[in-house]
Amino acid sequence: MNSRRITCQRTSRDRGLVAPLGLALALLFGVTALPTLAATRSPEDLTELSLEELMNVEVTSVSKKAQPASQAAAAIFVITQEDLRRSGATSIPEALRMVPGLQVARLDSNKWAISARGSNSRFANKLLVLIDGRTVYTPTFAGVYWDVQDTLMEDIDRIEVIRGPGATLWGANAVNGVINVITKKAKDTQGGLLVGGAGTEERGFTGVRYGTTLSDSTHIRAYGKFFARDDQATATGNPATDSWHQARGGMRLDHTANNGDDFTFQGDYYHQQFLENTTIPTLVTPFKQALDFTGRATGGNVLGRWTHTISATSGLSLQAYYDRLQLDNGRQDVKTDTADLNFQHYAAWGTRQNVMWGLGYRFANNQTSNRPDQLTNSYAPQNRYINIWSGFVQDDITLLPSTMTLTLGTKVEHNDFTGLVVQPSGRLRWTPTNYQTIWAAASRAIRTPSIAEDDVRINQATGRPPLIAALGNRDFGNEKLLAYEAGYRNQITQTLSVDIASFYNNYKDLRTLERGTPFTEAVPAPTHTVVPLNVGNRLRAETYGVEAALEWRPLTWWRIQPSYTYLRMHLFTDRTTDVNAGNAQRENPAHQVSVRSLMSLPYKTELDVWARYVDQLPALNIPSYITLDVRLGWRPTPELEFSLVGQNLLDPHRPEFRETLVSYAPTEIQRGVYGKVAWRF
Repeated sequence: MNSRRITCQRTSRDRGLVAPLGLALALLFGVTALPTLAATRSPEDLTELSLEELMNVEVTSVSKKAQPASQAAAAIFVITQEDLRRSGATSIPEALRMVPGLQVARLDSNKWAISARGSNSRFANKLLVLIDGRTVYTPTFAGVYWDVQDTLMEDIDRIEVIRGPGATLWGANAVNGVINVITKKAKDTQGGLLVGGAGTEERGFTGVRYGTTLSDSTHIRAYGKFFARDDQATATGNPATDSWHQARGGMRLDHTANNGDDFTFQGDYYHQQFLENTTIPTLVTPFKQALDFTGRATGGNVLGRWTHTISATSGLSLQAYYDRLQLDNGRQDVKTDTADLNFQHYAAWGTRQNVMWGLGYRFANNQTSNRPDQLTNSYAPQNRYINIWSGFVQDDITLLPSTMTLTLGTKVEHNDFTGLVVQPSGRLRWTPTNYQTIWAAASRAIRTPSIAEDDVRINQATGRPPLIAALGNRDFGNEKLLAYEAGYRNQITQTLSVDIASFYNNYKDLRTLERGTPFTEAVPAPTHTVVPLNVGNRLRAETYGVEAALEWRPLTWWRIQPSYTYLRMHLFTDRTTDVNAGNAQRENPAHQVSVRSLMSLPYKTELDVWARYVDQLPALNIPSYITLDVRLGWRPTPELEFSLVGQNLLDPHRPEFRETLVSYAPTEIQRGVYGKVAWRF
């Protein structure tokens, strides 16, 4: 089953209550008019998938081959293009709020903290993110720069999210989950598209795309987009220094030959500018300084993929990509070049086994520029080269025809940080009926070190002497996970389905900051004392939880989608001197509740309401909150769509997360309203 949730973007500035009250009145009208309006609605107006069709939506992230979502032996969640359209999300991070089991929090206008099943931070290091098979996990900080992961939202076919390890197929760092953003084929985006809008926080955005046919077997599209987002707020309600704008463009070409060959070539280029307020340490009173600066990021990527179908039960693929990111974030300049080559082959082995294997190589060149005039981040050495070699094998074994399958596999990987790592897994799937799936899995996953954990020095702005500095450690090793999962899916009736997943994770050698022996340094002047906090592997942890999602259609034109996430963490700090090591269990919400209502009303109108509860984060001084988002849409023709979206309608502004290691000004996310129009031609 493919349970789905919806979210609205987290853009918002309090410009009074006129627009929010207008949305509330629209909601009230929609609810009170339902009995009359429903009687006039015709079934052929509905464009949404049935529950049975949702169960058969094909996913590829679990096994690297197409299979129905209902038969995946993993906690899989799919955000479809229809979800994106109805959500009002204008970015990928906003869309990910739909997924149960994910912790999604916004730090300010241009920064996010996203993780699965705990361990959340701005650079959450246990979540692997891919866009069309291209890994966007940065080797610098072992996380994702979410502000530069984007595309035209209308070109996304689906977003597949696996909660739980995916390391056997995807490799190191796919520890707590995998997010795979998959865009549409060029053949499916023919013709023109023009979108635009503006609002209180979305100061303005536009996108254009055009696709055409070069031959019967070759299609191409190109797109461009731009957005400008306003400042968020400080705790007092004043504007924060974090406005953001970005321009981006790209293309995709797909060619299908009669001999079973498919070829894809695509690429993107972007440039963005953002404002930021940060605090850096100084060596004279008051021992810290607040700075406003303008940051910039420029980058691009190209990807080529060839797939060849040998027979109905065998095939192969070869993929290569190159990615560049150049970032100036006020603390240092970073330039990262990544090249990746990946080959895989699958074939049936007898009548009961399907074997897939593959080889891969990735090269990354990371260059940083230190700033000797400031006590900010610095690296030694400033340039690093990283090589990763990998191979995997996976065997799907049919134990009972059409009923029970056992999947065994392992990934072997060699990296320049810690050498050889092995990541095996086993998954069992039982489908007693066509509408039920019971699954269980056991996996081992590894999180390899980042360049920062080897080489960085981060001076912390404490506002008092001595100077505190977090220092990288070349002896820092892998973080290790043993994960156990079980799940159940069932389409109970034609109008009700359920998806439940549970997990228990046992972590070893998690990152800590161990207090070292103080020392004195004379550069920069004046002479001062430094207290080092050395990166170490001295923390153990256990996490467990449950993720439940329902899809209920009480009427043909009304969908209700509740979900609940429970997360519990236990951290064992007996081996560490890190006084903050136990905070992680209080930096992730224990409870999250979501209820989404989608109504397809007469006269081509849509009313979507989404309420969400997020538990408190005591270690970050973030209280629990309830948020309400509303979207009112009108599609007078299939080619033309208008929508009015409101977010955070219950609060003028509120915090969602705070940075801990690097000092940035605390920012709160504001209420916002925007309008949008989309025209297809």
